[in-house]
Amino acid sequence: MININNAFLEWPFFDDTHRRLAAELEAWVEAHHKVLEAEGVEETAAVRAIARLLGEGGWLRYLLPATLGGPRICEPSRVDVRSLCIARDVLARCSGIADCTFAMQGLGAVPIVLFGTAAQQSAYLPRIANGSCITGFCLSEAEAGSDVSALQSSARRDGDSYVLSGRKTWISNAGVAHTYIVFARTGEASGAKGLSAFVVDAHTPGLSVPKTIQVVAPHVIGDVAFNDCRVPASRMLGKAGDGFKVAMATLDVMRSTVGAAALGFARRALAEARQHVKSRQVFGQPLAQFQATQMRIADMALAVDTSALLVYRAAWTKDTLRDRVTLEASMAKLHATEAAQRVIDSAVQLLGGLGVTVGSTVERLYREIRPLRIYEGTSEIQKLIIAGQVLGK
Repeated sequence: MININNAFLEWPFFDDTHRRLAAELEAWVEAHHKVLEAEGVEETAAVRAIARLLGEGGWLRYLLPATLGGPRICEPSRVDVRSLCIARDVLARCSGIADCTFAMQGLGAVPIVLFGTAAQQSAYLPRIANGSCITGFCLSEAEAGSDVSALQSSARRDGDSYVLSGRKTWISNAGVAHTYIVFARTGEASGAKGLSAFVVDAHTPGLSVPKTIQVVAPHVIGDVAFNDCRVPASRMLGKAGDGFKVAMATLDVMRSTVGAAALGFARRALAEARQHVKSRQVFGQPLAQFQATQMRIADMALAVDTSALLVYRAAWTKDTLRDRVTLEASMAKLHATEAAQRVIDSAVQLLGGLGVTVGSTVERLYREIRPLRIYEGTSEIQKLIIAGQVLGK
């Protein structure tokens, strides 16, 4: 079961363009679910195949504004965040690796959309949108995860180039990406103000992937190292010292979509649980007839709808009201990921032994939801952001 009742699309956050997108994407996912689910396919091959498929389907174009080749939905110069959330919501119901592939293309495209020169945009965005250029986002380091100001990777100016040195970790698409967005310290000031961002091709001498990391979800993750990696100064995004601004502006677009992915996982878990309790006979009646089951299903449904409200409120606010949605996006990401963990855990409990059987849908969801409470800012960091925004006001 992939398609879910989309009554939420009748909410005022959406217009007919968004409703058509959801319907068309759901039909496309249904038709291509075998490739998207990537069962039995090696992870690197799966990412490449899914990226090509998403590109051929035209779905990666939604990562671009209309002025740069994307579909016209909101203002021509803006990426429509509601469309990105719908895409991740729908893709996550089918496949975690398909959702992750879409998200990583977003993390590669959005910095270039927001801060890239015309030459950078024309060189990379069409290939990101057609799936031929897979991207990675090199921000985290061993001693600098949520604290971006602690980054130690450096970029030293040398003539018309920068020489990058350092090591990034927990990088999705490490070793698969053709291009990385890399953040390094150029030293214009202390802390976060001394960072810059670069577009670095994977074949650049001095760039290597010395380590892969196995995690509970089926994602390609590893370390990316830079050993005197020479990058033309023309590959810098924005100005020297703009790195923190590039990172935060990108996450301001993409953070709501993490909540959307969690929402998609939770929708699928609720659908699987609903189907099971209606058909499973226990003591002569369907499991759904027991009050304890009904209470659990009610809690799951409430969690799904509150997550959807917060996710799409944040996206609508970004699209229609203002550039920064730090508070709304953090609320959406925090609530949706934590709620999805509870919903999926409830689905596992309702399915009993089937819920912990390797290869079952809810067992897969149980593994895939856990990283979302960590990446792009842990739940604890989201609480600090929310408190800072509230107290600051």
